[in-house]
Parts: sequence; structure tokens; C-alpha cells
Amino acid sequence: MIRYALTCKEGHAFESWFKSASAYDGLAVAGHLACPLCGTAEVTKSLMAPAVSHAVKPATPAPSLTEPANPMEEAMRALRRQVEENSEYVGVNFVTEARRIHDGDAPERAIYGEARPEEAKRLIEDGVPVAPLPFFPARKTN
Repeated sequence: MIRYALTCKEGHAFESWFKSASAYDGLAVAGHLACPLCGTAEVTKSLMAPAVSHAVKPATPAPSLTEPANPMEEAMRALRRQVEENSEYVGVNFVTEARRIHDGDAPERAIYGEARPEEAKRLIEDGVPVAPLPFFPARKTN
């Protein structure tokens, strides 16, 4: 997009936006430009200074993307660390492994993994103690 300062033959000044310089030229040649004050189609571009932005130093430093921004993020990070250090990641086999542990067909241990919402609901309905975690497994993050 480009903004032009325009003037009509009566001396009225106004501005308008155009898709490109050639878009302005095409509209001007076809007579499709008009002054919003008097309606004349005799419109020309005026001299105008380009808009130049000044580099502005941020007033505050940018937040760190590796350090927790607040106590809640720190608590989530600590929870994740505790889960990962004290349980076994079983991935997409979570539902099967949770049922095997519950039925006594696999050794009792803490596990975590992935389950679709409907699978997790069935586990709960069947009395298998599960709870959602408030984070994705490390391999699922960008």
C-alpha cells in the first residue's frame, strides 16, 4: 500500500491510499479519482516527504524466552521436572499401559503419556486413576 497527498484543480488537499503506484496511475488515467470536497476529477499528486521511522530502543528489556516470567511459570516448570524425574514416559501407549497396571498385568509404577480425551474419559469411568497434565511431552513442543 502507498499513501499519496493529492490536490484537485480547485486547490483542495487530501490524502488517499492505493495498492501501488501503478494502481494510482491507472485510476487517474481512467478518471476514477475525485476530490472529496468539490467532486472534480482533475486530481494530481502533491509533493510529500517519505515516512521514515526512527529506530527506537525499547524502554524495557525483552523478556527471556528461557527463564520463567512469573511464579506460575516457575511452578509449572517444577511440576514438569518432578513428573519427568519420577515417572516413566510411555507415549501413545499410555492407555494400554495404564489399564495393564490397573489390572495387575504390569508392575505398579508412575507413568505419563498421551491419550485422546475420549480414551481418558473411558479410563476414568472404568476406575483407572488418571489425571491430565498441564503441559505437553517435551517431544511435542516447538
